[in-house]
Amino acid sequence: MRINGDDLLAIGYVPSPALGVALKINEKRHGINRNDMMTFYAAVLKEPTAYLEHKVFGKLAKALIEDAENAALNNTIPLKETVEPYAIYGKDHIEAGAIKQMNLAMQLPVTVAGALMPDAHQGYGLPIGGVLATKNAVIPYGVGVDIGCRMALTVYDIPVTHFENNTELYKNVIMSNSVFGAGAGFRLWDRVDHAVLENKLFQENAFIANLKDKAWHQLGSSGGGNHFVEFGVLTFAEDDAPLGISKGTYLALLTHSGSRGMGATIAGHYTQLAKEICKLPYEARNLAYLDLDTPEGNDYWLAMNLAGDYASACHEVIHQKITAALGAQVLARVENHHNFAWKEQLNGEEVIVHRKGATPASKGVMGIIPGSMTAAGFLVRGNGATAAINSASHGAGRQMSRTLATKSINATGMQTLLDKAGVTLLGGGLDEAPIAYKDIFTVMKAQTDLVDIVAQFSPKMVRMADDGSKED
Repeated sequence: MRINGDDLLAIGYVPSPALGVALKINEKRHGINRNDMMTFYAAVLKEPTAYLEHKVFGKLAKALIEDAENAALNNTIPLKETVEPYAIYGKDHIEAGAIKQMNLAMQLPVTVAGALMPDAHQGYGLPIGGVLATKNAVIPYGVGVDIGCRMALTVYDIPVTHFENNTELYKNVIMSNSVFGAGAGFRLWDRVDHAVLENKLFQENAFIANLKDKAWHQLGSSGGGNHFVEFGVLTFAEDDAPLGISKGTYLALLTHSGSRGMGATIAGHYTQLAKEICKLPYEARNLAYLDLDTPEGNDYWLAMNLAGDYASACHEVIHQKITAALGAQVLARVENHHNFAWKEQLNGEEVIVHRKGATPASKGVMGIIPGSMTAAGFLVRGNGATAAINSASHGAGRQMSRTLATKSINATGMQTLLDKAGVTLLGGGLDEAPIAYKDIFTVMKAQTDLVDIVAQFSPKMVRMADDGSKED
């Protein structure tokens, strides 16, 4: 059997240049059997200086010593020796890679608490579905690339039968009032103004100032990947007094997108800055953090909040355009975001709560948890579970990579799934096929302590980017 990276990690190796050297040595095996190879690997790791002249393992010994010297030279910040305990919801359906990433995050010296949501899967730095509370520090990759990505739901006074009898009308409305895809935006004469563009950061921060035209160009548009604008049927099984909605079915508009190119540029810039300032061990480098008492940490915090406000403005523009085109009356509107960090109180102290692909679910807080283009979504109300750090899942969560999804289904199979669910898809790629996602009902069952279901949303007409998984 071939020796792989997991085998070496299990005996104490860490992701590093030396690990790459070790795996390269194994490619030839040099006439040494597997068991002896593993014995050598362990011995070299324990005492590399004793193997510097070894014909086969000399390069590995040298690489291990260089790794150690570089760590000392770079003043690497040590991790906690043990993994702080944390709650995992729906553990049986979460991939090992996501749990491994969360375990590493729990070893950060600034970590106070954590939780993993039932839609979790592996990402960069903090896993998607990871919630992490830190002490006065913010992790750009703990927030994510699509800063402030969110869900927005508008409930209309329009009878569902009107939608069912006028699908071409609704198709024209959704196509005329939404723009999708990497780099997509509006021509100068089609752009809209919004108060978010007057944020003082555009004048006071030179880096942010250079992003203003991009922000204006893309204001009111949606990205690629799993972002969408869709009409669907929202069903309330009971009256909901807080929203003022009576039992019954309603036509609703649901959107999912984030801060577009501006947010991605902010994320990339400050992630690189954090890595230069915060020297963590190689395996934890994507969890580099910024102290909020430093100029860099404060700058990121302000930029992150601007990106979140901008993402909200994009949804506002989309919903206003479509509502005006329909001439509809709005009965209720709910919005929540993820890929963000909040200052909150936890066990009597202020912490920075990162929710990367997780929905805020404090007591009484409304949220939206979608399924897939053919699966149900849910309007929920938070229960304020402390163990979950007042959070819930942000969706069903992927169970297939985009590559595997495209290999697992073809256009005919995709259309069969859409027809069965009674969904019209406008755009979209095979990488977003329903089979790529976990079962939303299993995910919801795993978080009954975290949220109460208020209403169920059934997608009927879904618009997504034509460019598949491409993002800004």
